[in-house]
Amino acid sequence: MDLFFSFIIPVYNRPEEIRELLESLMEQTYQDPYEVVIVEDGSQNRSEEVVHSFQKKLPISYYYKENSGPGDSRNYGMRKAKGNYFIILDSDCLLPPSYLESASRALEQHYVDCFGGPDTAHPSFSTTQKAINYAMTAFITTGGIRGNKKAAQQFQPRSFNMGISEEAFKKTTGFGKIHPGEDPDLSIRLWGLGYKTRLIPEAFVYHKRRVDFYKFYTQVKKFGMVRPILNSWHPQTAKFTYWFPFLFITGLIVSIFLSMVQIPWFLYLYLLYFVVVLLDSWYKNKEFGIALLSLWAVIIQFTGYGLGFFKSTFLLTFSKKKPQELFPSLFFK
Repeated sequence: MDLFFSFIIPVYNRPEEIRELLESLMEQTYQDPYEVVIVEDGSQNRSEEVVHSFQKKLPISYYYKENSGPGDSRNYGMRKAKGNYFIILDSDCLLPPSYLESASRALEQHYVDCFGGPDTAHPSFSTTQKAINYAMTAFITTGGIRGNKKAAQQFQPRSFNMGISEEAFKKTTGFGKIHPGEDPDLSIRLWGLGYKTRLIPEAFVYHKRRVDFYKFYTQVKKFGMVRPILNSWHPQTAKFTYWFPFLFITGLIVSIFLSMVQIPWFLYLYLLYFVVVLLDSWYKNKEFGIALLSLWAVIIQFTGYGLGFFKSTFLLTFSKKKPQELFPSLFFK
């Protein structure tokens, strides 16, 4: 099968991010034709001038539409695209020069209708961004669900770095209205239709993520709130491990109180875990300052996700309202 790739990139009020992403696309070593589709999702600070400045350098198309969320904007872009295989990126990503060549080679060797790639931090990223990146990608914090080579065989691609065939897009009608969570929802529906997904470790991106810890907390709390909704839609995917962040933070609080009454052993176990995190981050990032911030990032990640997961589970269990009524901020109309 001859693949013609279309990059689908929604953007919302981030023209400078689009500039950096397009600059990285210009460095691709891939020799065959491809196209870039930018979908402006109702931004006030538009990227049109930035995109126009690349039109003689890249095969690029620009579309403006009313704000309807990233999932619907990706669907819009895929409907407009000319390719038969779509690669979906977030606007806050940068690509290494070998990205498209690596993805193409992997699909030639082992074709699937949907793939995902991992994300990592670029050397130019801030200390905070690198610490957040560690918390989100390390195996000892997330179990490798975002692209670690030790990840589960049935990989759930994430929409910051995801490929999907034109056929699979049409069969599923694409992303739903929930956000975040639209990407695992799509993966699960693909599995239900018999399509395969896989991880391509070489097709990684540099992902900027949130630039401060408050925004990071808000983001991971939403991740936690979304998961019980997905579990209610797709009960076969529910796992006890999704409770781990909430149990981790609850156990930490209990351990601190127990240490005050001369029962310190449980707290020692937590301290051991944090030492392992510190050393692992220090080894991977080569900076002790990033390692220290990684501890804070991990605590924020577990707290935000855990509280969001518990709140959502409680309300979905004891309320008769639909998820869209309980959590309107997680859905686009």
